[in-house]
Amino acid sequence: MSGHIQTVSFDGREIRLTTGLYAPQAGGSVLIECGDTSVLVTATRAKGREGIDFLPLTCDYEERLYAAGRIPGSFFRREARPPERAILTTRLIDRPLRPLFPSWLRDDIQVVATTLSLDERVPPDVLAVTGASIACLLARMPFKGPMAAVRVGLLGDDFILNPSYREIERSELDLVVAGTPDGVVMVEAGANQLPEQDVIEAIDFGYEAVGELIKAQQQLLADLGIEQVLPEPKSEDPALPTYIEQQAGEGIRGVLKQFELTKGERDAKLDAIKAEVAETIAALKEDDPIRLAAAGKALGNTYKGVTKKLMRAQIVNEGKRVDGRDLDQVRPISAAVSVLPKRVHGSGLFQRGLTQVLSTATLGTPSDAQELDDLNPSSEKTYLHHYNFPPYSVGETRPMRSPGRREIGHGALAERALVPVLPSKESFPYVLRVVSECLSSNGSTSMASVCGSTLALLDAGVPLKAPVGGAAMGLIKEGEEVRILTDIQGIEDFLGDMDFKVAGTEKGITALQMDMKISGLAVKTIAEAVNQARPARLHILGKMLEAIDKPREILSPHAPRLLSFRIDPELIGTVIGPGGRTIKGITERTNTKIDIEDGGIVTIASHDGAAAEEAQRIIEGLTRRVSEGEQFSGHVTRVIPIGAFVEILPGKEGMIHISQLSEARVEKVEDVVKVGDQVRVRVREIDNRGRINLTLRGVDQDEPVAVTA
Repeated sequence: MSGHIQTVSFDGREIRLTTGLYAPQAGGSVLIECGDTSVLVTATRAKGREGIDFLPLTCDYEERLYAAGRIPGSFFRREARPPERAILTTRLIDRPLRPLFPSWLRDDIQVVATTLSLDERVPPDVLAVTGASIACLLARMPFKGPMAAVRVGLLGDDFILNPSYREIERSELDLVVAGTPDGVVMVEAGANQLPEQDVIEAIDFGYEAVGELIKAQQQLLADLGIEQVLPEPKSEDPALPTYIEQQAGEGIRGVLKQFELTKGERDAKLDAIKAEVAETIAALKEDDPIRLAAAGKALGNTYKGVTKKLMRAQIVNEGKRVDGRDLDQVRPISAAVSVLPKRVHGSGLFQRGLTQVLSTATLGTPSDAQELDDLNPSSEKTYLHHYNFPPYSVGETRPMRSPGRREIGHGALAERALVPVLPSKESFPYVLRVVSECLSSNGSTSMASVCGSTLALLDAGVPLKAPVGGAAMGLIKEGEEVRILTDIQGIEDFLGDMDFKVAGTEKGITALQMDMKISGLAVKTIAEAVNQARPARLHILGKMLEAIDKPREILSPHAPRLLSFRIDPELIGTVIGPGGRTIKGITERTNTKIDIEDGGIVTIASHDGAAAEEAQRIIEGLTRRVSEGEQFSGHVTRVIPIGAFVEILPGKEGMIHISQLSEARVEKVEDVVKVGDQVRVRVREIDNRGRINLTLRGVDQDEPVAVTA
């Protein structure tokens, strides 16, 4: 076997591209490697199916746990349903790839990225994105690339390229930028309340690095003698679009200018105009070119195209949107909290225009954390954000199944927006789950989920560092004319060129996601969108704070009460006891739930605060180190022929040998003490096995003793 290997020096690292060796029957394949991380990416094209009017592109990211030298933890001990982070990586590949294929392409295309080896210094996701571009180019698909992606971190005042997992954890920014020679095509970011200017500079920094990877792909094609297949505009007969605009243009323009219409009323009027056009065409002769051109789905698609053209022209030329708003105007907002009974620990209802999201917050114990079984080094999640998008939210019917990639992606974006403002585990040790139910959708439900979730968390009593709000920005680009739209609604998302979601606090940005429908956008234009989003976000935050401006001081009576404190990690075994008997005894005695982390953090959960405090006293007593000479007041727990045991601290006992019960000779232990007696004792010694030996000799039983628990 032989293949072509190309090496690219990139930011002090070496990226290796191996082609012509693996997956020879795929349309195009590349093994892209950096350090010990290896990702095989393939792209395959098949003949299109009859009757479809969209690009059937499928992207899949496959994790293999052998890549990290691990065996899967499931019952079957093999990979099954992809974990959430694998699905998010799939979306990361799909989003910058999709707009680079021509709109007329109807062939089945599948891109599969498989991580074969993992180096914890080199996350595989951005390699997979770049590899997808290379595979498509090698497969000679009509593709407006090359496209590449890099990750940008911020440590101190310095941007770093493609940081390791550990560097990402310490970084103030985790940003992925994908771009083409035409500009930026995708941005995905989480940030620790960074100012807009810092994020803009990071995008610019990342796009410069993308240029180096684009050049490497172009050189690879030249070395292999492969000529890139650039998509050419498909020549379409303009007769049908012209005919529809002549017949219905004025009617469509009239509907688009009826700013008072609701979404349903507007859609109904546009559908009625379409039906009139269809009747007019049906009345033409059977061999009329217009009637022939409108057969099948062509009429519907062309009518959408005409509507899109007229709506975009109205925005570009007149600066007015279909609901009458100015370009930078936010829709009417309402916010409410405690909309559900307190059996739900916290709830918030957020509505912007016709978009409505109900979010709920649930407080859980440390054992409720989600265990992760994927290639990412982190093993658990203590903040979970789930997003549901039922069909009734858009007035449709369809089967209700498990969450799809879109639901998982929207939930992850909202989760990323809230994580930077969550309290530390030490100050608020709860595991948190937020669920956002999309009750009505007309654009930007993910950002409405961010807003609703902030309301729900504050209503649940979670001490957020700052409230988080978000808005979705849009863009219309016609030639050199560009118009940026604030708070886009559904029709503007569907007919526009960009969906740009920005979430953050008053201080700065916490999450950002940009998807394009064109092949690239200048960083300058992106900067304008980022800056235009800030006043919208502050306006939205102001409306939210009218509903609730600080966390509830009292938790729901149905939420668990948690106490969290730290013990010496070396004494964890003492608390657990042989076979877990000690900790089991504490939980049964106090009716609490106790979790102990390897670092020594103990969390006690109970619906009874007094019971939780008793459990804490017992554990602190078990782990409190006593010294020779200290005096304690305790009660006798049991008596044996050679002495008596006294509980000097909660859960910690010492023994008084019969010889230490009195200055005089004692024949029988019960002659001096009995079970239940309260006595004052002094620590005589602690032997080499850690056993505490006590004495009554020389201890004044009438003198008060301050006991430190």
